[in-house]
Amino acid sequence: MTFVQIIEYETDRQDELDPLFDQWAAATEGKRTATHEMHMRDRENPTHFVDIVEFPSYEEAMRNSDLPETQRLSGEMQELCTGGPRFMNLEVVRDEPL
Repeated sequence: MTFVQIIEYETDRQDELDPLFDQWAAATEGKRTATHEMHMRDRENPTHFVDIVEFPSYEEAMRNSDLPETQRLSGEMQELCTGGPRFMNLEVVRDEPL
């Protein structure tokens, strides 16, 4: 069953986070289990961000989370955030194209 993780955080250092995301993507090429991700900024609050990451299953998400590169990204991300990150772990129960 598809699994989606929503990561919400506050930062005024997004310019420092972007290279970390790029480094993570390069370092996990061929071993990460995330299938799709989106990074979004709140139009009303420019320091509020939401990331949506899709995985084939919860188990695959946990495998991805256990990668040393993901652990390193998480620690570095927390240092650059003023609030969060806060995680929402969601099982997809319905997925239909409109």
